[in-house]
Amino acid sequence: MRMPVWPLLATLAVQTLATMSLYSLPALAPEVARDLNVNGALVGGFVATAYGVGIISALLSPALIRRHGGVRATQMVLLAALGMQIIAGTAHGVLALWVSGVVLGLAYGAAAPASTHLLAPKTPPAVFNTIMSLRQIGVPLGGVLAALILPPLVGLLGWRGALLSETVPVAALILLMEIPRKSWDSGLDPIRYKLTETLVRPFRLLADPRIRRLSVGAFIYSGIQLCFVSFMTVHLTGVVHLDLITAGRILALYQIAGSVSRPIWGWIADRYLTPAATLAVHGAGMAAAALLTGQFGPVWPTWGVAAVALIAGCTAGGYTGVAYAEYAHLGGSRGTEASGLGTALMFSGGMLMPPAFAASVTAGGGYGLGYTTAAVFAALGAVLLALGSGRAKERK
Repeated sequence: MRMPVWPLLATLAVQTLATMSLYSLPALAPEVARDLNVNGALVGGFVATAYGVGIISALLSPALIRRHGGVRATQMVLLAALGMQIIAGTAHGVLALWVSGVVLGLAYGAAAPASTHLLAPKTPPAVFNTIMSLRQIGVPLGGVLAALILPPLVGLLGWRGALLSETVPVAALILLMEIPRKSWDSGLDPIRYKLTETLVRPFRLLADPRIRRLSVGAFIYSGIQLCFVSFMTVHLTGVVHLDLITAGRILALYQIAGSVSRPIWGWIADRYLTPAATLAVHGAGMAAAALLTGQFGPVWPTWGVAAVALIAGCTAGGYTGVAYAEYAHLGGSRGTEASGLGTALMFSGGMLMPPAFAASVTAGGGYGLGYTTAAVFAALGAVLLALGSGRAKERK
């Protein structure tokens, strides 16, 4: 089998740098809030803005990719990241930060569909889920790099200088992607579609019951993933009474588990289970982890909390590679559109479910009610995906 080494490395690099841009402001939030004299929560709204606009760019991206090519689309993603860094790095108010989130979102949703478009034709069927899962490592890797690299640079360059330092690798990658563009961006479709038609076309794929089940699961799983990430630290410090450093290490364990497990899940989906069955296992694991997390209290030992975080990371943090591979496979000749649909729905779940979770906590139900509800939804997603897990693995 000829492995798509260079397309994989290129798309992994694009995903990593684009995601690093997404999480750069949250990583620098305390310094940004202090300098601009605003509440840090306002800085955190940058991610929600980028995701919200990213839903639109995800739906529009298939038409862009068909007309201009996957490489050109990845360059546009990087160009949006570059614009975000320049705007945010020269910002003197919250409005500019919000604008930078809009600019990033204008193309961020195209990252996964463009990567799928470049990888799918070059990837042997027997390792399709594994390759797609390896590409998705770029998402947690970008978050880790933002957290590890940018804060130490603040002392040397200030938070604006730290943001602007990201422009160097992003600009370099834009230029490097020009090298394979002519050979990778072939067979372009010059047809222009109306804006409304472009936005609607991906949703027509929901006529396939397998894609409907996958989409419900992806929406739920993405929302639960963001609930774990968003509330883990405050939950562990406020309810379990862990110190902030220990809580941060457990959150890091969750992220690392998600990164390491992604290619392993892809390998399992390629060798032993159907992708739908693999995703059903993810849902069952999420449900168990959510139920246990809802029971956290001061009597819980640190090792027990860490074990639950490990399960949550391997399931809620590890499903996306297999999900994107299944979207691409079920979409067939419209695999890029299916990936755009999947991206839009995952972004939607990540935007809508965490606020609903927060509302249930603040309304008096506490974390127990929030995580129990999340467990019910995860179990629902697992059942729906299990219903479609019996199909033969045509890609083998």
